[in-house]
Amino acid sequence: MRLHRNLVFAVIDALNMIFNEGEYADKVIEKVLRYDKRWGARDRAFIAETTYDIVRWKRLYTEIAEANEPYTRPHLFRLFSVWCVLKGIRIPDWKQLEGTPERRLKGRFDELSKIRKYKESIPDWMDELGEKALGNALWTKEIAALNQQADVILRVNTLKTQKEQLQSFLAKDDIETEALEGYPNALRLKERKNVFTTQAFKDGLFEVQDASSQLVAPFLEVKPGQRVIDACAGAGGKTLHLASEMENKGQLIALDIYESKLKKLKIRARRNGVHNFETRAIDSTKVIKKLHNSADRLLLDAPCSGLGVLKRNPDSKWKLEPEFIDRIMGVQQDILQNYSKMLKKSGQMVYATCSILPQENTEQVNKFLASEAGQDFEFIKEKNVYASESGFDGFYMALLKKK
Repeated sequence: MRLHRNLVFAVIDALNMIFNEGEYADKVIEKVLRYDKRWGARDRAFIAETTYDIVRWKRLYTEIAEANEPYTRPHLFRLFSVWCVLKGIRIPDWKQLEGTPERRLKGRFDELSKIRKYKESIPDWMDELGEKALGNALWTKEIAALNQQADVILRVNTLKTQKEQLQSFLAKDDIETEALEGYPNALRLKERKNVFTTQAFKDGLFEVQDASSQLVAPFLEVKPGQRVIDACAGAGGKTLHLASEMENKGQLIALDIYESKLKKLKIRARRNGVHNFETRAIDSTKVIKKLHNSADRLLLDAPCSGLGVLKRNPDSKWKLEPEFIDRIMGVQQDILQNYSKMLKKSGQMVYATCSILPQENTEQVNKFLASEAGQDFEFIKEKNVYASESGFDGFYMALLKKK
């Protein structure tokens, strides 16, 4: 691979914004890719994938390069030189990269790879938390799986098309896909491509949604004609999936505390041809009270640590703090206690997170069932999805029924 100076400098700029200025990686990549309109798909892929790679392995590369925060520009180039050496890429004859001690870097890599927190490039506290929560063997497998780059998975919008039809549409745009066993509406891209520019996307024939996330809506067992509430809808990936499971029949109410996210959901819903839904921002407790005892089905896709989705959000390894997990567990229990009141008798509810920690998952459900608010509920089933077993995001879902 021949390295181009302007692309490498764009990567260095991106790393500076992410590591030193605390910006989110996905937003930084969007910003940096606007630098030069002449960059082609391969150039853009190099910038995005190299940046994400160095973000993912930040701790390991920092230790190897003996660089420290806040990273000066020479330090960032040292991280880049470590990336080159470990990828087997010849280091160009540029003054920013001169004197790279390749053999010493390889030696440091071999040494550090024997220690999990360096090998998997995670903070000490996260390594301790994961081992305590999941046990040594499962945590070791899981964190290794969560450090693999996420596949691009599409969910076929069955309100508008079928899987085979979508595959042939995408093939015309030179995008090859394959079906996934056990995921009825999922297609995996055989090669990473920008699917958002395709006519099929503009026509609302699919959404990009991880395979594990696609398990949640069917777990709720919705039926056409029901009143279904998605109480933490966000930008609405699962809301749209619920709409297609309901065949656009019945009433689907999307709630969220952020009006801005619900606005994005409306745009996506229009593109998807979803018309059995409405949005309501939770701006006071009245919004929930008005819906007490009214839902046939209720989805609580609760805010969480996001430890199950490190594949696609590697920078959250450096932004997440243990105090946040303690705080978010309080929010999760509040949501279970208060939002569960929207379910009517004999209705069903799913509590879901994109976390792999039992304290955010099974333990929260058990705590709810043991509380006064949970007395009316019975536990039906749960599913722990581990990246090390599925190859996709880590997820949790529990199905409860109101007596």
